[in-house]
Amino acid sequence: MDRTDDSLIALRRILRATELYERDLASAAGVTPAKLRVMQIVQMKGGTTTPKALATQMGVSQATITGLVDKLVKEGMVNRAQSSMDRRQINVVLSEKGEATLDRAPDALQQRFVREFERLEDWEQAQLLSSLERVAAMLDARDIDASPVLTVGALDHDKRAN
Repeated sequence: MDRTDDSLIALRRILRATELYERDLASAAGVTPAKLRVMQIVQMKGGTTTPKALATQMGVSQATITGLVDKLVKEGMVNRAQSSMDRRQINVVLSEKGEATLDRAPDALQQRFVREFERLEDWEQAQLLSSLERVAAMLDARDIDASPVLTVGALDHDKRAN
């Protein structure tokens, strides 16, 4: 095999790992990776945060977060609550059901990646980042809205019926 085939195989393995993780997560926890990430961020911020903070941390638009939060509210994973500090502000609050879902969720694929990436030497991290950015540019994906959530499809897309 040549390097072109090897690189395509490596890309396909990455995509396949993402697909398999998404399926396993949906089966084990009943949520998409994007929804799981929203709940993880809310939990990390003490169980409550603003939609704006979620959008900023995930690197997506507030409209995307609104869609994800709407679905999570409908599923009983989070609630919206008026801020005690500013009555104009609405907070996203993790529910007991959301906490239980986080407790049973498998180790997130991106958490595995982060753990392994952070073990690399600084020069290896820089080299890998440069290579990944180059691949994104080769695929004309530089300007695609993306966040640090390893998933396939749109972040607010839910494969189950609403």
